[in-house]
Amino acid sequence: MTLLESLYYLGYSIKKRHDFKKQKRLPSRVVSIGNITLGGTGKTPAVMALAEEATKRGIKTCILTRGYKGKAHGPCFVSTGDGPLIDEHLAGDEAFLMAAKLRGVPIIKGKDRYKAGMFAIRNLASHPLFILDDGFQHWKLYRDKNILLLDRHLPFGNKKLLPLGTLREPVKEIVRADVILITKSAISDQRPVGDDLIKEIRLYNEEAEIFFSEHNPTKFIKHNNETMSLEWARGKSFFGFCGIGDPRSFRMTLSSTGALLTGFRTFRDHHRYSRKDIQSIKTDASRSGAEWIVTTEKDIMRLKGIFLPEHLVSLGIEFIVDTEFYNEVFKGQQ
Repeated sequence: MTLLESLYYLGYSIKKRHDFKKQKRLPSRVVSIGNITLGGTGKTPAVMALAEEATKRGIKTCILTRGYKGKAHGPCFVSTGDGPLIDEHLAGDEAFLMAAKLRGVPIIKGKDRYKAGMFAIRNLASHPLFILDDGFQHWKLYRDKNILLLDRHLPFGNKKLLPLGTLREPVKEIVRADVILITKSAISDQRPVGDDLIKEIRLYNEEAEIFFSEHNPTKFIKHNNETMSLEWARGKSFFGFCGIGDPRSFRMTLSSTGALLTGFRTFRDHHRYSRKDIQSIKTDASRSGAEWIVTTEKDIMRLKGIFLPEHLVSLGIEFIVDTEFYNEVFKGQQ
């Protein structure tokens, strides 16, 4: 471990001990979904899929989220289940996206998720199942089940802690996971894909149930919400851009649709776009000969209020996982 990693680990250890000592428990079941690395695992689609499945099973659900980069001070409602109540600037892009796409699922933003949960119980007059978004390191709140997402391609990054790597905490901490979900993997071919990774996981965690999930493209969406099938993109030329945790994955997904990429630009994760950025992207796209400009649904959330070109589309993604995963997560809930 380098000096920088050691300094980070010291701060991490102090905070972890402090938060565990102060840990509180909500009078309702809590399921946490999170990462051990910085972004890029497909967490937001997984959270939404879990909330949708809970609703289908008749389980009242509420999402507690930090609302990263959102300016609203919590706890506050991002949605009561019928669409966003505050804009992306206040909610944060991930929370706003969930609010825009989910129906029947309240979403509450708050840095302190215990206070956010109690706020939900008071205002919803119920005790829902709480889904703790990005909660693997939120030690202040007790959770009944810890779901850890690992990207099949880079499960532990370069295995270095911040700031030299993308690990939020040491790999050994996967021991806290009750369920491990390997994302961006082929469910139908999981054994050859996952054997080496499973062996490595079992060095640190012998008990967690392990599942595999896919993040598949489903459609292209214009910013007026008109949709086009994947077949529509075949043979057409696109200029892509994104500001997400794993731009490589987005680029690979785009290519899998048959779209022809003439160029691609990346921005920092959660980048807040300006009119100047959009003009620069339009210029680059034109120079590359692209017919269309394409980005992610999450990036589109950060483009609200900016005049957008008519030839801009986003790519819709579907989260797919075996029913056994949901059965394990909701065991004892119904």
